[in-house]
Parts: sequence; structure tokens; C-alpha cells
Amino acid sequence: MTDSADLQTLLEQHQRPWWKRATTWIVLAALALAAGGWWLWQDHSRAAAAPRYVTQPVTRGNLAISITATGTLQPTRSVAVGSELSGTVTRVLVDVNDRVKKGQLLVELDRAKLQDSVNASRAALQSARATQTQAEATLRESKASLARLVEVQRLSGGKLPAATELDTARATADRAAAAQAVAVAGVAQAAAALATNETNLSKAAIRSPIDGVVLARNVEPGYAVAASLQAVTLFTLAEDLASMKLSVNVDEADVAQLKNGQRARFTVASQPGRDFAAVVSRVAFGSTTTDNVVTYTTQLDVDNSDLVLRPGMTATATIATTERSGVLLVPNSALRFTPTGGDAAAPARGGSGASEPAAAGGILSKLMPRPPGMNRPRRAGGNAPGGAAANVPREGTVWVLRDGQAVAVAVQRGLSDGRQTEVSGPGLAEGMAVIVDQSSAPK
Repeated sequence: MTDSADLQTLLEQHQRPWWKRATTWIVLAALALAAGGWWLWQDHSRAAAAPRYVTQPVTRGNLAISITATGTLQPTRSVAVGSELSGTVTRVLVDVNDRVKKGQLLVELDRAKLQDSVNASRAALQSARATQTQAEATLRESKASLARLVEVQRLSGGKLPAATELDTARATADRAAAAQAVAVAGVAQAAAALATNETNLSKAAIRSPIDGVVLARNVEPGYAVAASLQAVTLFTLAEDLASMKLSVNVDEADVAQLKNGQRARFTVASQPGRDFAAVVSRVAFGSTTTDNVVTYTTQLDVDNSDLVLRPGMTATATIATTERSGVLLVPNSALRFTPTGGDAAAPARGGSGASEPAAAGGILSKLMPRPPGMNRPRRAGGNAPGGAAANVPREGTVWVLRDGQAVAVAVQRGLSDGRQTEVSGPGLAEGMAVIVDQSSAPK
């Protein structure tokens, strides 16, 4: 009985329709799972093969084109104090970093020889004055003798004195007048010599010509000063260290962009991490050539109220030659970028917003013609900083993401500082994501 019942059950199952059979549904479920897995794998493959873009937002800010140059800090006015006289230094009354006032005594030379010269000149002046007095007396005597002879001649009716005697009296009077004139000149000469020696004596006491600070001292007591054709420098004074000047050497390619009044910043090694302000005050017309490099000395005024800066420091200055405020900025890499895949749209010109698919990437995209303006060579960063055409807008292209697709937007390029470039155009807006790079799909 048991065997017949099992046989009956088997026969009933065999006679069921296929849609009621468990085996059929198991096979269908397996096929559905396989189809779903294949579809997911294909979708993942398509997503992995799609280009991946790196974007950065369009920003609004300020842009400045600058020139970098190095130079040395110097006092606004420095004076080299020297000696016109030869002699031995007896006293030195100031030292380095001392503040001095105009007229303050700095150093004294030995005055003995100078004083002797003054005394000799005074004696010579007295002698000259005595000679002048003597000559004046002789002149008066000669004139009186001549007057008496002339009167005798008048009274005698021309008979006395003899003509020769009268001529001799006139000649004696003329010689006396000349001697008196020589005596007067001798007095003036002696007075001038005395004044010179007194001036030299006063110069033995060397005084400060300005109010300032002693930067350098090159003299000690007992130092023998030997003045020759050039005065010996004993001290170097700076008038006011609260205001200084920075002299930098600017390359000939950049000097045309410099103007008085331009702002600058500079750094010094003694103050790392700190920038100092400066203003261009003079651009030299004369050039300096060193190792075939032509430079022009440019002077910048520096405020040193806190006396942190010192003369002689080497500084690196950055001079802002051109500035833009509140302009749209994009990274220079966005202007250099061109998509390599086929999922991209050509640039929209004239602000219409229309676009058309670009050619596929690879060799085919390089062989096919590109949209207008895209075949032009572009230098990295747009306009070169400080170039001659820095202020002339030029056409360019940036790529933006729209619905996951790279779309080209035509722009006008302006200034560039080497990292960012000023752009403008009807298709641009602040915050728009521009493509700067594209990563290749994994194999």
C-alpha cells in the first residue's frame, strides 16, 4: 500500500502545469538574480568609466600685479663727518648709537699748532697796520712838501723853485701814495690770514651738522688725522631713523610699470613673518649694469616709528603695480584645462548659452577641428604678471559642470598674478564651479 501511495503522489506532481511546479520558480528566480547582478555590474562599469572632474568655485576678490626686487635699507639722510685739518685727536665725546644735536661737540684735535698760527697772524696784522700808519705819515709829509713848493712857485711868478725840484717833489708824493696803498693791502692780507687761521682753530673742535644718531665711529683719542685731497671721515650720522628709505634694483623689463606713489610691502631677515609697508618715491632714469644685467634703482619711503629696522638690512620688496578690486577670479589651471573625454559641450559664444557636443577625446579629438578660439595657444596663468599686455583683455575658455556634463564658457581674461586670473563674461557668476582637472577612469 505504501508503494502505491507514493507512486500516486509522484504521478500527480508530474501532471501539474509548469507554473505550479517549484522547480520552475526556482530557475526563474535564479535567472532574475543573475540578470539583476549583470545590470548592476554594467551600471557600475559605466559610472567608473565616466570622467571625474575636479572643480573650484569662481570667487570675487582683489587682484594685484606685483614686482619683486631686493635692496638695502638706508637712512633718509646720512652725513659723513670728517676733518679738513691734519692733527692729533685729543678728545672723542660721542660713541655709536648716541643721539646728537646740531652744533654739539663730537671730537677735538690738538690746538697748539693752530693757536700758534693764530698768534703769528695777529702779530703780522699788527705789523701791517703799523706799516700802514707809517706810509700814511710819509704820504702826508710828501703832500705838504709838494704844496709848499707849489705855493713858492706861485709867489715868485714861476722863478722858484726849479722845475726839476718841483718834479722831484711830485714824484715823492706819488711814491708815498703808492706805499700807503701797499700798506693798506698788507693790512687786508694779514687780516685774511688771521681769519683763516682762526677758522682752522675753530675746526679743531668738530661739531655735529645735524640732529641725529651716530651710526659709525672711526676715531679714537691719539688718532693722527692726515687730511689730504679728501676729508677724513670720523663719524657717520643719520638724521632720523624713524623715517628710512629702501633702495631696490628693479629689472629693466619691469621698470616701465613703476610710478611714484605705488604701494609696496617688504620683509627683512631679522623680522621673519612680518611685512613692512613702503611707498615708491623715486624711480631713477640712470641705469646700473652688473654682469650684463641692467637694473634701475628705485627708492621707497619707509615708516620706522618703532625703530625695528636698521640701516644696512637687506630687504625683499614686493611692489603692487596694478590692482583690481571686486573682480571675478578663477584659478589659472581652469584656463589651461580642456576635457579629454567625449562627454563635453563646446563653448557658448556671444552669451547665447547654446552649446553643441564636442568631438570625442583621444586621437580623434585632436584630429577634428575645434571651436573658434580653442586652437589658440594659451600661456599658463593667462597674462604673464607684469607683461606689456597685462591690461589688455584676451579671449579664453573655462569649463563648468552642468548636469554632470562639462560645458565650455567663453570668457575675457584680464590681469593674472600667476595663480589667479581676472575673468569676465555673461556666462560667469560668483560661486560657479569651474573644472580645473580631470582624473582618468580606472581600467
